[in-house]
Amino acid sequence: MSENTEDLATRNSTLETRLSELETRNSNLETNLSLLATRNSQLATESISSDDSDEIDLAELWRAIWSGKWLIIAITFMFSVGSVFYALSLPDEYKSTVLLAPASSSSSSSLSKLAGQFGGLASLAGINLGGGGAEDKTVVAMEIMKTWGFLETFIIDNNIQVEVFAAEGWNRSSNTLVIDPEIYDVENKKWVREFNASRGQKLEPSSWELFEKFKGRVSVSQDKTTGLISLSVEYFSPEIAKQWADQLVKAINAHIQKQDREEAIKSIAYLNEKIQETNIADMQSVFYQLIEEQTKTLMLAEVSEEYVFKTLSPAKVAEEKAKPKRALIVILGLMLGGMLAVIIVLIRHFRKLAPVK
Repeated sequence: MSENTEDLATRNSTLETRLSELETRNSNLETNLSLLATRNSQLATESISSDDSDEIDLAELWRAIWSGKWLIIAITFMFSVGSVFYALSLPDEYKSTVLLAPASSSSSSSLSKLAGQFGGLASLAGINLGGGGAEDKTVVAMEIMKTWGFLETFIIDNNIQVEVFAAEGWNRSSNTLVIDPEIYDVENKKWVREFNASRGQKLEPSSWELFEKFKGRVSVSQDKTTGLISLSVEYFSPEIAKQWADQLVKAINAHIQKQDREEAIKSIAYLNEKIQETNIADMQSVFYQLIEEQTKTLMLAEVSEEYVFKTLSPAKVAEEKAKPKRALIVILGLMLGGMLAVIIVLIRHFRKLAPVK
């Protein structure tokens, strides 16, 4: 009996110890829960204060902008007035456009057929028949019109150095160009511009200076869908813009025409020499056919005025200016002035708030 009593006492003691441990754990859990609740409350408070801080910052920015509204209005007004005067100071420019199509060439197509038939045989004799037709000439002509050499020759041949380099506007009432007197003396017909000899400049503008001035006035583009070419010229005088557009078309046609004529003459002479050098009947037949095609090319180059480009829609004298876009200039000036004014006001505001060191 005594042993059973001792066992029961021991078990009771163990149970009491475990109950005490459970109570301690419960107490710890309650403490942790209390800490978590406190932390959540702190986080919520910080979040609310952060939102309040953001709202205060936005409100502060608005107050800063509002307090500097007169400065913003003044700066914006100054920029607006300046952009108006700048837009009005720019001279009107007019655009004249001519629509072109590649001129068909039966000689080129025939030569392409010969290239397919006898290209390998002719290559044995060192002759390249090629395979390009009117499309190749069109691409070449478009690229030539953008080159320094072609535009320089065009300017010199048409004697338009003064119009290209010294003009600064157009008088509609008298239909005359306004020439900058600091660059060219119209009465004495001489150049009077200031130049920097150390940079290689001379009194008269160089061919490169003329090219740089003129190339921005000429644009050539091709519609990838239709293959039609648009040649546009922008200038102060609408009549001169039309005149230059027409002259450019004639000039590029004449340029390619002259090249093909010279090549045809050289090719015919070369082929005649090759005929004398070979006794192979097939080769002689190829050479005779090539001479025939080159003769057609030479004949076409002699008689055809629209050799590369055929005019579909001729250039017209523009009645409305192409640029400047004065309304757009004023709007951009207004926006730039407003943004700059706001930035200045905010910088001044935050510099006042910055602690003095």
